[in-house]
Amino acid sequence: MTDERIANPARYQALFLADLHLSPETPETTAAFLSFLSFEAIQAERLYILGDLFEYWAGDDDMESPLNRQVVDAIRRLSDGGVSVFWTPGNRDFLASDDFASATGVTFLPDLEVIDFGGQKIALAHGDEQCLEDTDYLTFRAMVRNPLWQKQFLSMPLAQRKTIIENFRRDTTKENVAKPGYASFDLSASAIKGVFEQTGASVFIHGHTHTSGVHPHDEGVRFSLSDWNLDAPEKRGGWLELWHDGSFVPRTLGS
Repeated sequence: MTDERIANPARYQALFLADLHLSPETPETTAAFLSFLSFEAIQAERLYILGDLFEYWAGDDDMESPLNRQVVDAIRRLSDGGVSVFWTPGNRDFLASDDFASATGVTFLPDLEVIDFGGQKIALAHGDEQCLEDTDYLTFRAMVRNPLWQKQFLSMPLAQRKTIIENFRRDTTKENVAKPGYASFDLSASAIKGVFEQTGASVFIHGHTHTSGVHPHDEGVRFSLSDWNLDAPEKRGGWLELWHDGSFVPRTLGS
């Protein structure tokens, strides 16, 4: 923690965001995120990025592409400025690894993490693992999260990996458009209940569903985080603030 941070205590205990899906095709979203780091995140003690910061991450050897380097350097400046940055893998950027952590200063979290703020237990996840109705995706997820599969995939040349990912994204988009009810996939009730019971948390924060909401449950309260897209006609994006009094405040860009 820097002397400046000690002299000027952080405004927030923590900030939470997810699903920015940054890519060269979304320059306005990238600019909004960089601005968020400079003006909002710098005021926090901790920043939690709950997956899918990038549209995809082909491997840590892709860190020198212009967009990736810009984002990596911006996160590094934030962590060097005294903000503790934590990263939960998403379904788009789960291949980020040790070199990424070293370059950015982030601390990797497991798929499901529990943090404690003043005795308030908070469960964190990207959210894809809890979408139990999306059985095709869960089968795919089990394959690509296998360390042997990842070792084989990462042994391919970077250009080949990026081509495979781009082709998969294109094919998946076509399939999803034709899949009845795909847009309605959400975290299943049993998975949500399981998170609360497994962790003992009273708060559950996640992304993945691309919807912003506050959802009461018998076991506690669940916050779903908005995705970001400032390059779409209907601009959207936001984050969740945790204040020092223990209260949570959802924010939208521009509010």
